[in-house]
Amino acid sequence: MDPQTEKEPAPHKKTPPGWLWWSLLGAGLYALDQASKLYIHRSMELFQSIPVIDGFFNIFYIRNRGAAFSFLADGGGWQRWLFALIAVVVSAVLVVWLKRLGRDDTWLAVALALVLGGALGNLYDRIALGHVIDFILVHWQNRWYFPAFNFADSAITVGAIMLALDMFKSKKTGETVND
Repeated sequence: MDPQTEKEPAPHKKTPPGWLWWSLLGAGLYALDQASKLYIHRSMELFQSIPVIDGFFNIFYIRNRGAAFSFLADGGGWQRWLFALIAVVVSAVLVVWLKRLGRDDTWLAVALALVLGGALGNLYDRIALGHVIDFILVHWQNRWYFPAFNFADSAITVGAIMLALDMFKSKKTGETVND
């Protein structure tokens, strides 16, 4: 081949690593969670309730010193640091896991990003405030109440369900849910 007519290969476009996009999803969720909690804190009184769908859904400002569903809320303060430590360790594991995923692991990446964003949102509350701000209250006819929660809790729950679905699908067929 003539060196003068030989073309140089086209420059390869560098795209950011896949984990970066999923980290941005987690960061966006974190921002939504913190903005919503700040709004509730500034615009409502503690224990104030605003009916959204009568007999079913209220915005209800409460502070949770425990874990999910107020687990260990009356623990005397030590649980704040235990749950913060758990959140830090889990978040570090999730970041490493995200970085190791392939570009085709979309389902798993979304699940991890949701759990990571939610864990960091509640971690910030625990460290900075000593409690987590919850404000979504689902109930039935003012008789049955589901424990109050927030966007971070929702993201963690959805992400955990997605992880479980991915695990079950992987074990049965050898393929992931997203394939």
